[in-house]
Amino acid sequence: VQLEESGGGMVHPGGSLRLSCAASGFTFSTYDMTWVRQAPGKGPEWLSVINPGGFSTYYADSVKGRFTISRDNAKNTLYLQMNSLKPEDTALYYCARGGYWGDYWGQGTQVTVSS
Repeated sequence: VQLEESGGGMVHPGGSLRLSCAASGFTFSTYDMTWVRQAPGKGPEWLSVINPGGFSTYYADSVKGRFTISRDNAKNTLYLQMNSLKPEDTALYYCARGGYWGDYWGQGTQVTVSS
């Protein structure tokens, strides 16, 4: 199982980023997929989950209405569109295979929101 996140970077408050997670080594289209993040000095925070078909999604209250999870099963890729970013969104963002905390995580991509 391999999960590789990309798309992180530094952005001003109010800006947007789109994270990607390229999956390999398993049948991507049969798994729920999850995004989690970890801010400096804090524990992991669950953000969002999407079902295998991409038709059912759930979000943490902290990101609801600002972040959108999606997937392209033909490309074995998971996405997280992040809008209206805030300084408190600064964290290392991970994709995970499965629901809840998942069983495999990628290495993460850093998102920094700062003026």
